[in-house]
Amino acid sequence: MGKSKSLPTIFTIIIITLLFSFATAKSPRFHRSISPTSLGLQKEKLSHLHFYFHDIVSGPKPTTVRVAEAHMTNTSSTLFGLLVMADDPLTLGPEPGSKLVGRAQGIYGSAAQDETGLLVIMNLAFTEGKYNGSTLSMLGRNTVFSAVREMPIVGGSGAFRFARGYAEAKTHTFDLKTGDAVVEYNVYVFHY
Repeated sequence: MGKSKSLPTIFTIIIITLLFSFATAKSPRFHRSISPTSLGLQKEKLSHLHFYFHDIVSGPKPTTVRVAEAHMTNTSSTLFGLLVMADDPLTLGPEPGSKLVGRAQGIYGSAAQDETGLLVIMNLAFTEGKYNGSTLSMLGRNTVFSAVREMPIVGGSGAFRFARGYAEAKTHTFDLKTGDAVVEYNVYVFHY
């Protein structure tokens, strides 16, 4: 009978040991805190970028194309429901032949029924100087007939990793006949 009393005790000790080992075992982590310097991040700085955005909808080689629009019965003067894909040049000056510094690649759509208000989702991809290969991501509302529009910069890549800031857009020229526009941009962005 001595053996039968010790068997449950041994079994209990084994179970407790197994439960303890499962409880203390290292499991994969979903998150962890790290030092910014481990990613090579130094002191944060504020940069100002100035360029011109050329939105060309006319001619043999437009830089924007309609990809969707509202049903034909939509008679909205704001073109509500229109969706456009863009690959617009960014230049140093307002002239079409000015030095190319990047591309604005993304989509914008008419998202307002009572005014011309666009939802803009755009990557500003730079091709010049120390920002060559880096991007800024812009997401916001652009009321195109306002004198100055402000849109958030929500991130970036390359030199602009962890970027945040805002872009001010101001129409330089707009051709009512063709729909082509040149927009001056001042971008203020915090980055490392």
